[in-house]
Amino acid sequence: MSDGCKNQIKSPLWLISLSILLPASFSCLATSATNVAIPHIAGYFGSTVDEANWVITSYMIANACLILMTGWLENLMGRKLFLKIFISIFAIGSLICAIAPNLNLMVLGRLIQGIGGGPMTPIAQSILLSSFPYEKRSIAMSLFGFAVMVFAILGPTFGGFIVDNADWQWIYLINIPVAIISISLVHANIEEMEVRKKITKIDFPGMISLVIWLLSMQVVLDKGQQFNWFDSSFICILSSLAVISLVFFIVWELEYKNPLVNIRIFKDKNFFTGTILSAAVNMIVFSSIVLIPQFLQNMMGYTAMISGMALAPRIISSVIMIVLINPLMKIFDNRILISIGFFFLGISVLMYSNINLMISFNYVAIPNILLGVGIIMIFIPVSSLVLGTLPKSELSNGASLHNLCKTVCTAAAASIANTLVARHAQIHQVYLVKNLSDFSIIFQQKISSLIHTFMISGSAISAQIKANAYLYKSMVVQSKLMAYVDVFEIFAMIAFLLIPLSYTLKTAQKNKL
Repeated sequence: MSDGCKNQIKSPLWLISLSILLPASFSCLATSATNVAIPHIAGYFGSTVDEANWVITSYMIANACLILMTGWLENLMGRKLFLKIFISIFAIGSLICAIAPNLNLMVLGRLIQGIGGGPMTPIAQSILLSSFPYEKRSIAMSLFGFAVMVFAILGPTFGGFIVDNADWQWIYLINIPVAIISISLVHANIEEMEVRKKITKIDFPGMISLVIWLLSMQVVLDKGQQFNWFDSSFICILSSLAVISLVFFIVWELEYKNPLVNIRIFKDKNFFTGTILSAAVNMIVFSSIVLIPQFLQNMMGYTAMISGMALAPRIISSVIMIVLINPLMKIFDNRILISIGFFFLGISVLMYSNINLMISFNYVAIPNILLGVGIIMIFIPVSSLVLGTLPKSELSNGASLHNLCKTVCTAAAASIANTLVARHAQIHQVYLVKNLSDFSIIFQQKISSLIHTFMISGSAISAQIKANAYLYKSMVVQSKLMAYVDVFEIFAMIAFLLIPLSYTLKTAQKNKL
């Protein structure tokens, strides 16, 4: 007898899918929708944006911790009880966020929400793979891709619409009725695991080292740029703590008889390679989710809603590709689809390297269409292959590890992208400032023209000051623009370099019993 679900499923597959994907999709939506609301949350509580970023940090830490504990907790509680408890925790966290009178309670609410939402993605992937017949696995992963990836990229559009047309609290209030419906569906349609692994001891050292690693790492990623990275002793201490706790966690989990997770499954070539590819896709996609709205709002003057709408075309193309990807996976080798997906991903990000301050809304939308095509062409086949060669008893454990790696890389990507923009802007500023010199004829002509313009409404001295300030501001803006171009080129290069790696995957086989 395998450690999977019962072979005879009473509820139809579409009801099973709806029951597990509804909470999973809103847990992904909660992650990305909050990003565009941070300035509004900071203003509401009278805090700085850096302080308000703990709203994101607390969720990411709790989410990542619980992702890795999913398989262990599922075996401890049983599948149905586990789902009901954690959906309820997600709803309670959402309610606290919506009614929080201060930022500290808001951060606590997001921490609780992260605890509840963390297991939703890996357990959804595990249940779908074990419930659907092998020949329909591509359909299962298409549904999973729609719930996870499409709702994640829908987040900025949804969040922008909410903050521009209603109170930001509705981002969290909408989760409460969804949670109530989800609990009812889980109770009615999700089958209990027939056989569960016996939990003999609680792996406290593993849990503690995991939490310390994720907490210290996330703080380093969030605060590194603010404290100038390793010039700060605070960042150095936390980085050392993160490395030590990670090494201890890996060694402990490999040697302990009853580990929190089975790290040895990384020996499976498909699992290892597929996790690298999925993590890379998340890094590219979510860095664009951070950088593009940031560029549109800070440099182009778009509102949160309009910048979110600029990302909407990738949702449309993603949905279309989800419909098409299943027949394509039956016709073509999945590895070919993955490589084509990385090509589309690279082209779309490379198109953003041609941005300037005069681009139209359509110019932002077109690359997003290609990005949506690339995302699904990679995400669905990789999701089918990455766990395809694991034993059924390791599906939950594998899904947890796979999603943890994606979550950690997503958090790192946002920090890396913002740091690269800041550092490259400084580099370009060093090179451009030499043009603001009296030895430059073009500079002399431009500043002379500006002085004459400003003298219409002021004295010669104030006109000189205004002209210098105007040109300096223009130089800073151009430096920032060139930095965005550099970062988009870097991520495009990563996408192209990953194309050959997709061919190292093996065609998925039926999971072993």
